[in-house]
Amino acid sequence: MSEVLLVVAHGSRDPRHAATVHALVRRVRSLRPGLRVETAFLDFNLPSVPGTLDRLAAEGVRDVVALPLLLTRAFHAKADIPAVLRQAPPSLRIRQAEVLGSSPLLVAAVERRLYEAGLAPGDKSTTGVILASAGSTDPEAIAAIAETARELRRTGWCSVRPAFASASLPRTEDAVRAMRADGVRRVAVAPYVIAPGRLPDRIAAGSAEADVLADVLGPSEELARLLIQRHDECRTAERVAVA
Repeated sequence: MSEVLLVVAHGSRDPRHAATVHALVRRVRSLRPGLRVETAFLDFNLPSVPGTLDRLAAEGVRDVVALPLLLTRAFHAKADIPAVLRQAPPSLRIRQAEVLGSSPLLVAAVERRLYEAGLAPGDKSTTGVILASAGSTDPEAIAAIAETARELRRTGWCSVRPAFASASLPRTEDAVRAMRADGVRRVAVAPYVIAPGRLPDRIAAGSAEADVLADVLGPSEELARLLIQRHDECRTAERVAVA
C-alpha cells in the first residue's frame, strides 16, 4: 500500500460523533476507491492516533497524509495533532494536510442542510441565517468563521451572522434575537459543526426561537469531496516542493 489518508477527528463521549465520522469516511472511500482511508481520534474514541500509526507501520505502510477533521485552524491543528504525529514510528513518512477551512464546498454543505430542513432557494431573500459554530479563542479560527459567513451571505441570503456555542460571543440565542430585532422575516440556524455532540446540542437549544434548525454537516457529499481535495492539495504541494 503506497499511501494512507488518515482522517484525524477530535472524538467525543457522545456516540453520535464517532458514528458520523465513520459515515463520512465511508463516503470518502466511495468517492476515491483507490485510496486507503483510515480514521483515528485524538480523545475519547478508538482507534487512537498513536495506535493507528503503530498498526500502519507494522503493516508496512510508509506514507501517511494526516488530515485534521477540523473546520478551522486552531489549537488542535496547531498543537495537539502535530504533537501526536511526532510520536509516530520512524518508518512512517507523515505529512499533515490543511484543515477544511473556508471553501465553497462548505458553503454548499451548509445550504444543503438548510434545504433539507425545509427551506428553498426562493426563500433566500426573506431568510437570515445564523452560522453557529462550536467557538474558539483563536483569532484565526474566528476570522475563518466570519469569512464563511460572508461567503454564505454572497449566495443570496438576506442576512448571515456567526454565533458560537462556547469561548466566543454571541451565543446562538442572542444572535437569533438580534436578527429578529433587525426585522428579518425568517431566521434559520445552520450548525457549522461536523458531527453531533455536546456543543451542537447547545446550538440546538439556543435555536428555540428560530424558525428553522438545520442539521450538522455530517457525511455530506460536499464535505467528503473537500477531504479528498485537501488530501490532493497536500500531495501536490509536496511534488511542487520536490520539483
